[in-house]
Amino acid sequence: MKKPPENQILIKSVDDMHAYATAARARGESLGLVPTMGALHAGHLSLIERAAAENDLVTVSVFINPIQFDDPGDLAAYPKTLSSDSAAAFASGADVVFAPDATGMYPEGFSTFVDMTGLSERLCGASRASHFKGVLTVVAKLFGICVPNRAYFGEKDAQQLAVVKKMAAELNMGLEIIGCRTVREEDGLAMSSRNSRLSDEERFAARCLYRALNDANALFCSGEKDPVKITAAVIAAVEAEPLARLDYAELVDSDTFESPVTAREGDMFMLAVYIGEVRLIDNIRLTVDNRISDYTLPSKLHKTKGSAD
Repeated sequence: MKKPPENQILIKSVDDMHAYATAARARGESLGLVPTMGALHAGHLSLIERAAAENDLVTVSVFINPIQFDDPGDLAAYPKTLSSDSAAAFASGADVVFAPDATGMYPEGFSTFVDMTGLSERLCGASRASHFKGVLTVVAKLFGICVPNRAYFGEKDAQQLAVVKKMAAELNMGLEIIGCRTVREEDGLAMSSRNSRLSDEERFAARCLYRALNDANALFCSGEKDPVKITAAVIAAVEAEPLARLDYAELVDSDTFESPVTAREGDMFMLAVYIGEVRLIDNIRLTVDNRISDYTLPSKLHKTKGSAD
């Protein structure tokens, strides 16, 4: 949705953002929030476009959250592209880009965190210490600052989406959490800000995630219901790529994220793989009528050459 430039603003102050949002809510306007860490790609833009279609005003937060990184090198390497991010967000329908700094979000002496047991302790939670504690804390702060009616998250980060939904429900935050389908490159690689860190050789190798998930769904569609056999097929597909190193591959119940005894329609196969030093995640929901190739691919407007931003 094209909006007049004079109505699109960049806000860096936490207090200014809260004042803007509370005034809009007082006027009866609905607010959509798209939380990001920047380096926007077509996946992010699809979230912004949906938010713009469903709300009066849209805020896109751009904040590289230091407390969700367990590897200082990963934090240091994360792309920082606020100028191009702002332009892309506004072009996709955002009214506000909220870009606070770390001291604004976590002032000196900050000591209050949001954590979760159970759901957050498996998969990414098991392999990345305190990751979801950092995610939930920053998302809770963004909800408090931006006071949205709705917040939009990509389904590529399925476990993150699930823990945010659970937090919002259990803490009675009073907003709707909306998951949006994965956007993929033409060869199937899920769009991610991390893709830009892949060399050409690594980018080619990263296609193994898409192949592995296709193998899982094809096996299920052929009638295989044994999670062990489905998982073995995924692991074999990943290990066939010399540049790939498996973090986890697991079939889970899409509600509890526990391992099912028998694979069922609607279960999710979750995958995390290192390609070189870059950690990529992806997933597929097992459905006999829904191949992974049916997932959203970028429009001509959003197509990129090579890897995603």
